[in-house]
Amino acid sequence: MTLYILGLAIFFGLHLYSALRSRAPEKDLRARFGEGPYMGLYSIISLIGFVMIIYGFGATRGAGVLYVPPTWMAHTNLVLTIPAMILLVASQMPAGRIKKISKHPMLLAIKFWALGHLLANGELNSVLLFGSFLAYAIFDRIMVKRRGDNGPGPEATLNPVMDIISIVAGLGIWAAIAFWLHPILFGVVAMPA
Repeated sequence: MTLYILGLAIFFGLHLYSALRSRAPEKDLRARFGEGPYMGLYSIISLIGFVMIIYGFGATRGAGVLYVPPTWMAHTNLVLTIPAMILLVASQMPAGRIKKISKHPMLLAIKFWALGHLLANGELNSVLLFGSFLAYAIFDRIMVKRRGDNGPGPEATLNPVMDIISIVAGLGIWAAIAFWLHPILFGVVAMPA
């Protein structure tokens, strides 16, 4: 459990730093170190924390159950992960209506994904993982809004093709994970019986 908690602390601590860091040029480490070195170090530390989370999550299976969700919550999780995958794809595409309306589709995708998984999983390690992601996504959205970043601006050209690609690719990714990859990657069947 110690490695797991330490991994969560490293990964989310770094992301919290990023949300809270000064953007003033004289104080911003990103500006002082340069984009490449800063992002390289940031990526390495994130990856270390992420690997510790993955290993720690597996090592803490069976650490205890906080609640036993009803079976229908697994179905709710499946439904919530559909928009999560669509938003995740939209976050990586040029602006379409999905990106414009959601403002920060990656953060919204994390909220849907984490909430769904919290509803469907009551194990201690799951609650720690998905609760951390949900809390971080809520916090970061607040911080982004405070910085005045409201997603694509009014002058952004919206391309409806990006919405179609986001929906089709998001549904494809969702289906691949739900029907095939989830048990391979995470050792748990995603489709409820």
